[in-house]
Amino acid sequence: MTQLGELVQRLGVGRIAAMAVVAAMLLGFFAFIIVRSTTPQLAPLYTGLEFDDSAAIISELNAMGMVHELRGEGDTILVPRDQITTTRMALAENGLPRRGQLGYELFDDQSTLGATSFVQNINHVRALEGELARTIGSLARVRSARVHLVLPERELFRRETREPSASIVLSVRGQLSGGEIRAVQHLVASAIEGLTPGAVSVVDDSGTLLASGANGEDTIASAQMAEERAVAIENRLRARIEELLANVVGSGRARVQVSADLALDRSTRTSEIFDPESQVVRSSQLRESGDESNGSAMMGQVTVANELPGTGENAADGNGTSQLSNTLEETYNYEISRTTETTTRDAGGVERLSVAVVVDGVYTYDDAGNPIYEPRTPEQIEQIAALVRSAMGYDQTRGDQIEVVNMQFAQRPDLQMGTTEPGLFDFTRYDLMRLIELAVTLLIGLALVVFVMRPLISRVLAPESRPLALPSNGALPATTGSDTGDDTDPSTREDQSAALLEQARSMGETQVKTIRMVGELVGEQPKQASLIVRDWLGEAA
Repeated sequence: MTQLGELVQRLGVGRIAAMAVVAAMLLGFFAFIIVRSTTPQLAPLYTGLEFDDSAAIISELNAMGMVHELRGEGDTILVPRDQITTTRMALAENGLPRRGQLGYELFDDQSTLGATSFVQNINHVRALEGELARTIGSLARVRSARVHLVLPERELFRRETREPSASIVLSVRGQLSGGEIRAVQHLVASAIEGLTPGAVSVVDDSGTLLASGANGEDTIASAQMAEERAVAIENRLRARIEELLANVVGSGRARVQVSADLALDRSTRTSEIFDPESQVVRSSQLRESGDESNGSAMMGQVTVANELPGTGENAADGNGTSQLSNTLEETYNYEISRTTETTTRDAGGVERLSVAVVVDGVYTYDDAGNPIYEPRTPEQIEQIAALVRSAMGYDQTRGDQIEVVNMQFAQRPDLQMGTTEPGLFDFTRYDLMRLIELAVTLLIGLALVVFVMRPLISRVLAPESRPLALPSNGALPATTGSDTGDDTDPSTREDQSAALLEQARSMGETQVKTIRMVGELVGEQPKQASLIVRDWLGEAA
């Protein structure tokens, strides 16, 4: 303890405090590094959960003894990143999360013994709704979904049948496009027998009607589809033509606008065409018949012909007459070629395209460096128009229009745009932000070194200064009157002499006591005295 006390006295309070602060900072830094490295990195296991699912998942995680954390309003659960997959598989084995909907696991824990057909049908509809809601909720733009199905039953002795229908309420991130809405409709319609996409109504969580669900063709959806298709065709043609012209007249030297007129009517045409020139013999029939009669063969027969006048004489003469009749009948059956054609024209076809192109002129520079504008020649304009016709798929019978105009732009683009390499000091916004971050980090580091570490290190390394011991009364010998040269009264000088003698006597006694005390301390502790003397010699050197 004595040596420890001597060490404390030698170092001083300032040095010990500085060393303690530095040690605490180092310990805190290493403790932070150790805790940071040993603490598992958490990542979201599930987000956007409902309270029932969150409670069930937390109960399962507690039973598994896994580290977890709740964030938000209980709708986000975080677990160690390296255990996300195994945790999801374990929870999926127990049917979690249910997303607030029950699927086919509704039949797992129920006994069908004694259940009526009505209960079974209700459970079947509930299971279908839950499975469809889970499937729709797995889409990237959908937070949650709720599905209602109407599945009418076929009644006995009833010819009319009612079609099924569905209603969907979506909680979305942002705004769904027309294609995504139709995808949801077709997804539900394909999962239900007899359900058509037009019978599926879709509403978002703000009450906006996304699909009416009216049986038949939805005019609102058709108009949206036609508008989206027109915009897509216009953007594709504009980008294609601008890219083509940029290689000819330069980047930013041409502006293109495309207008597409689409057919919104759906039509079906059936035609049957007969070609009389294309005749083919299908079948032919030839029939020939002959009849020969002899007059002598009829002699002796009592007939009406024999009783006619003159017949007897002819018969008496013994000369008979013979008659011969032949009949030839030929029948041909021809097959005429026939063509039956059925054409169905869906809505969305392109009826007409209109393209407007504005091209800037050519710039040259005079001796003073001033730009001079020169319009393009008619031959160049015609060549540009020919290129645009080829790029857009020009069809004159369809009524397509194209117009190419050469005009000077209000803001002249740089002639060297896209051709020069970036200079040494051409910084982008990202580069500037990166430089600012580096500068701020460097300033913080310099401030820590100058204002924190440097004073602590200098305080630790600097030797402790000891003040010189002064007399206890702190009085200094006063000068005599002869020293100052003042002529004073003899009685006053005697009083001053007596005061100086008394002061010298008291100072002598004090010094004698101090020397005697030091001698006693040196006699009692010679080692410590030698150390003190050694320190004095070191400080003097």
